[in-house]
Order: sequence, then C-alpha cells, then structure tokens
Amino acid sequence: MIRQFELVERIKAYDPAADEDGLNRAYVYAMKAHGSQKRASGDPYFSHPLEVAGILTGYKLDTASVITALLHDTVEDTDASLEEIKRHFGDEVARLVDGVTKLTRIELQSDHAKQAENFRKLLLAMSEDIRVLLVKLADRLHNMRTLHYIKSDATRRRVAMETMDIYSPLAERIGMQEMKNELQDLAFAEINPDARNSILARLDFLRNEGGDLASKIIKQLSKTLKQAGIKASVTGREKTAYSIWRKMQHRDVGFEQLSDIMAFRVVVSTVEDCYQALGVVHSAYAVVPGRFKDYLSIAKPNGYQSLHTGVFGPELQRIEIQIRTEEMHEVAEQGVAAHWQYKQGATSQTDGRQYRWLRELLDILEHAAGPEEFLEHTKLEMFQDQVFCFTPKGDLINLPRGATPVDFAYAVHSEVGDRCVGAKINGRIMPLRSELRNGDQVDILTSRAQTPSPTWERFVVTGKARSRIRRYIRLEERAQYAQLGRSILKRAFKEEGYELSNKALAGVLEKFKLNTVDDLAAEVGLGNRTGREVVEAVYPGIKEKQKDAKVVPITRARGRQDKGKRKSEAIPIKGLIPGMAMHFAGCCHPLPGDRIVGIISTGKGVTIHTIDCESLTTFADTPERWLDVSWEVENDSTDVHVARVYLTVLNEPGALGTLSMVIAKNDGNISNLKIPSRSVDFFDMEIDIEVRDLKHLSNIIAALRATSVINSVERARG
Repeated sequence: MIRQFELVERIKAYDPAADEDGLNRAYVYAMKAHGSQKRASGDPYFSHPLEVAGILTGYKLDTASVITALLHDTVEDTDASLEEIKRHFGDEVARLVDGVTKLTRIELQSDHAKQAENFRKLLLAMSEDIRVLLVKLADRLHNMRTLHYIKSDATRRRVAMETMDIYSPLAERIGMQEMKNELQDLAFAEINPDARNSILARLDFLRNEGGDLASKIIKQLSKTLKQAGIKASVTGREKTAYSIWRKMQHRDVGFEQLSDIMAFRVVVSTVEDCYQALGVVHSAYAVVPGRFKDYLSIAKPNGYQSLHTGVFGPELQRIEIQIRTEEMHEVAEQGVAAHWQYKQGATSQTDGRQYRWLRELLDILEHAAGPEEFLEHTKLEMFQDQVFCFTPKGDLINLPRGATPVDFAYAVHSEVGDRCVGAKINGRIMPLRSELRNGDQVDILTSRAQTPSPTWERFVVTGKARSRIRRYIRLEERAQYAQLGRSILKRAFKEEGYELSNKALAGVLEKFKLNTVDDLAAEVGLGNRTGREVVEAVYPGIKEKQKDAKVVPITRARGRQDKGKRKSEAIPIKGLIPGMAMHFAGCCHPLPGDRIVGIISTGKGVTIHTIDCESLTTFADTPERWLDVSWEVENDSTDVHVARVYLTVLNEPGALGTLSMVIAKNDGNISNLKIPSRSVDFFDMEIDIEVRDLKHLSNIIAALRATSVINSVERARG
C-alpha cells in the first residue's frame, strides 16, 4: 500500500505547485472514513482509493483529480456527506466526487437497464468535466486487477463484460492506449480464458523458437536509421492476447497469418524526421502491400498521430513499424492526460464538450427512446474502426468502417441527414447504401420535401443515424396511431349520441395517467385502451349494452388465440408477406447478422441466401426473382440456426475431443459431422454447428483458430 509521503512525492515530481496540504488532508480523511472496512481480498478498503490515486499519478494528473480518487467512495460507503467534502476540500473536488458517486450507486445494480442508465449518467457527468471519466477509468482498472477475489462467477463475468463493452472503448476514445489494453486483457481473461491461454501459449512458443529476435530487429533498425543520419529511439512490443484475438476475428485469418504480432516504434524529433525515417525504412526493406497508414496528416479522432507501415524487415520477419515524435508518443500512450491543464495553464482542458464524439453521443442521448436504446446506439458509435472521408469543401469526417452516405450526412448535421435524397461519391452519383472508403469525397444531395426512410435503418452503421431514423419512425407511428385512435373515439362517442371534443378527453387524462389528448388517442389507436373505456370515463352513467357484453369476450378470446398463433409462426425476416413459404438455403446457411437476399422459386416460396453466396450467380439473369429482405430478430432471441464450417484438423490422438470441447465451451452444438478426405497428417472436415447468430459463429471460429490442433477454419459460402 502506498504511504502518505510517497503519494505526495509522486505528484510533486511532475507538479511542484501541487496542493500538498490538501493531499495530506484527503489521505487522512479517507483512511479514517473507511476505518475497518474490508475488500473481497481481505485488504483494508482504504487500499482501493489509494491505488486508484496511484494510477492517476502515473498519468500525471492534477491535484484535484488525485484528491477525488482518494475520496471517491467516501460518500457512498461511509458516513461522509457531500456537504462535508465541499467544506473541507472545496467546490471543485465536491463536484468531481459527486459525479463519480452518482455513477457508483447505479452501477451496483446488475440489471441491463440499470447498466444503460449508468452509462447515460457517466456521459452527462464527463461532458461537464472529463476528469470524472479519468477517475472512473482508474477505479475500474483497479477493480479489474482484483476481480479474481470475487467469488461469484456471474458477478465477475458481468463486470468483465461491462468493462469490455463500455470502459475499454471509452479509454480508447480519449487516447489512453495503455489503460485500454490492460482493461481489455483483464476482461478477456475472465470472458474467454481458454482462448487467451491458447494465444499466450503460442506467443511463448514463438519467443522460444525465435530466441532474442526482437532485440536483433531493434539493433538492425537502429543501425539502418543511424547510417541514414536519423537520430531515433527504437523499441519493440508484443501485441496483447485480446488484440491478436480481435485481428483473427476481423480479418478472418489464422494465428500464423498475422504479420503484426510484434510492433516496433521509432521515435524521432520532428515531423520531417518521421517522413525521412519512413523513406529510409521503405528503401531498406520490402513493403507489405496495403499496410501503410498515415495518421500524421489525418489524426485519429482521439488525437493519435503516427505513421504505420508493414515491411519484410530484419531477420526476414513481417513486422509493423510505427514512426512518431516524442510528443505524439506521449499522446499515444496517455491520451487526454498528456495535455493536462497544469502543463499548459488552460482550464478548458477539463471541458468534455471539446470532443466531437462526445457531442455526438449527447445528440444520440437526446433522440433515443430510452437508456437501453441509447446504450445500443453508443456501442455502435464507439466500437468500430474508422474511415476518413471529406466534404466538397475539404472538411474531414471520420466514420465507422462500413459507413454509408446516409451516415456521412448525419455526421455533417442532423438536418442534412433527414433531408438526404442522394449522394455523389468522388463526383459520381451512387446509391445511398454504398459503403464509403478512406479518402472518398462525398457530396450529399438534399430536398426540403424529403424525410428519413425506414429502409435506411437496414444499412446505416452509426448510432447517431440510427437513433434519428428510429425517432422519426416513432413520431410517425405515434401520429398514425393518434389519428386512428381519434377515428375510433369519434365512432364510440357517436354510438352513444355524443360528440367527441378535446375538452371532454382532457377531463379524463388524469384517470388514464396521460399528459395530452394526443397521448390518449394514440393509446386507443394502439389498442391499449378501447373507445368504450374512454366514453365510460367521460360519461360514467352509461350502461354497457347487452350485445357488447356478448361480443367483447368472444373478440378478446379470438385476440388471445391469434396472438398465440402469431408467436408460434413468427417469421424472423423483414420484407416477406405474412404466410409466405420461406426456408433457408442449405448452400450458405444464413445466420442473423448476415446480409441476406430472398430468391422466389415456383412451388417453393422464398429461399433466403447470404448476399455473398456463390449460388446467387445462377439467378443473375432473373432480377425479378430477387427480394430485398433483412433479419428481424430480437437481441435476446434464443432461436438456433445451423452454420456450416470447413476445417483441416491434425491427425493425432485427442484432436476430435479438443475440437468438440472448444465448440461446446463457446455454447455451440455439433449437429452433423462429415469427413470428406483424410491423410496421414490431416483430416478435412465439414461440420454443421448450431449457433444463435453471426457473432456467435465468429467467436467459435476464432476460438478454433486459436487451438493448436486446428490447421484452418473457413465458413461455408455456397
């Protein structure tokens, strides 16, 4: 445990003007407040806020942030009050402690909706002061480091999933790469320990086989740059297990095909030296095609700048080289903390609203229907790699990979997105569902008469675009239900000899716990209330007619019967007429998450294929048989679908057992297995696996690729 004088010395080392008295008082106050409280590990509870403060000193944060770290659990877990903290430590610290405390109270609840509400509160708090997020990230990092002391498997997994889904992407968004990597690796160790251990075992094998390969490469790179007259510091690092796992998933490749398991950093003095060093490296070594990225001229959204290139470098190894200046290196490792206010004397550094992505998340918050939908959209916003596109005036717009012109339009401005009717990509008119690429110039065509189309939701990828489209659909549906409800009410009032009026409806709003007349009309239109109920509420003396007494129960019974029938015959595909015969193609085995297309066959109904199925070439000359369809499956759907994969497995004892165990551990089930060919060394297999969706299958394939007895895994494509 860090001692009091050690904590003060750490801060004074980088900020001589730090408030030493305030730090000492906060240390003593927190230690007394937590008293004899213990953590799950058995350590004194005070060790936790002390470790959180220590993490923040590693990022050289200001005194107020460190004091907040010491005090962040006092209001929640002790008798201390916010007023007391304000009196002892001032308004600034009290405001930061309050921001972190509000989040902790919500976080203690495990319900999914509560998690979404927690994230909403975190966003609002950090939009006012980004230091709330920094303290929260440090708090989460220490909790993850001690996660193994928690006995409940379910609790450990929930915390790890929340870390992977929310806190790790947030750390990346503010450029704190080291913290992001550690959070991801700790969460990965809990979520998928088998895959992590398998990758670590392979890395150990490579290190043992290659000997001191990294130091040899560093030595040769340094010598090559020195001979060219460039003063540079060269270091090497191994990618984390989770980073390697993600690359295997996203690139759909095996462990052996990855070229950037080791990354080497070249740190130079100036931007000019960066490009000179790049030229020297490219002159000395063969370049790996498609691996060069220039983040100097176009920085990442979190401020990251560097040149990335892949080469067949020293020792004939495929390696990744990152070239940057000292200042860029500091930003790459520490993100927002590298620009802290004590260094530049700028108070605006604490204002979270300076970040464009944060403003976009606030915009999503405004238009989302509820916390859970907000969490869904923000995950879309945070989780994907970036593409960089330009407006006709040369303004840079960064978007997730796979974004379309509609996403681009909403990124420019919400009104531009709502009125988008077409797009020019690099001067050519292109469909709105076209996928944008790095460097595209996009010109959005608009019309005042245009409104968001519900079909856009099928292909947009940004949370902002999806939330705006859904909001418009909700408002349109509500208006239609309100109109239908008014017609029902008008008829119900007329049958009793009365005339419908807003004044009559306004008088019963309180009884139905609604705010406006339109809300009541929409409830009737939706079928949540009947016109008869409203008439009886307005005129309580009316007696129900005998014919109604006979009709209502029969109608309700039929409604229940139909509802049950619909549930059992539910079609998970949008774009099909109810009752239409439909089956899934046996050539490509489409899964929820795949882009799909329907093919009409006489006497068979509609066959659903993946969009990249090789069988579709046979229908190229009959476009009238193609249907535009998409999945309509709930997020919590437990429906099982069959996917087919082709594997090459080592012919050795226990290989089949290992294969089936990996699939079972990832919640898959083998429904069919065929061995088309075998040799002395290998089996070729064709396996049908029951999975929930595409993501589930991707996890299983990635786990198989990380297994030493599996030589290759490919999904059936037709």
